[in-house]
Amino acid sequence: MASQATPTPAQQQQQKAKPAPQQQQKPQLRKPVFVTVDQLLPGTSGHNLVVKVVSTKMVMQRSRPNLNNARQVRISESIVGDQTGVIIFTARNEQVDLLKVGTTLILRNAKIDMFRGSMRLAVDRWGRIEVTDPADFTVKEDNNLSLVEYELVNVPEEQ
Repeated sequence: MASQATPTPAQQQQQKAKPAPQQQQKPQLRKPVFVTVDQLLPGTSGHNLVVKVVSTKMVMQRSRPNLNNARQVRISESIVGDQTGVIIFTARNEQVDLLKVGTTLILRNAKIDMFRGSMRLAVDRWGRIEVTDPADFTVKEDNNLSLVEYELVNVPEEQ
């Protein structure tokens, strides 16, 4: 017959001092808020949009020597839009393959880059591009936000 050893008072104190293991709580995920093209402003980021590809054009295709293998750099500019307007979307490398005329895309965490005073939409490595089912809206091509030219103006502070 095995005898159980009774814990000493010091061991009892240590057992009481140990907190019970708690379950790790995951952070609460937020639902994405989708915006339309006409709501985009210069210098903003974190946009989620549903757009159609109107046209696409390869801007640069170059291979960079990178030690053992040659890495290819591809950049294309596509006109994407929704029922409120269109904007130029700059796609890089693997993103170029997703942009085919007529496809509907979901852009997550997109940002607005300024290029020569005009807005360009882009998705960097923190964002995502998903090809989705065809949308039932017609693209409003006469409201091109990339044709609007912006100028940075410094306003002196009043004292």
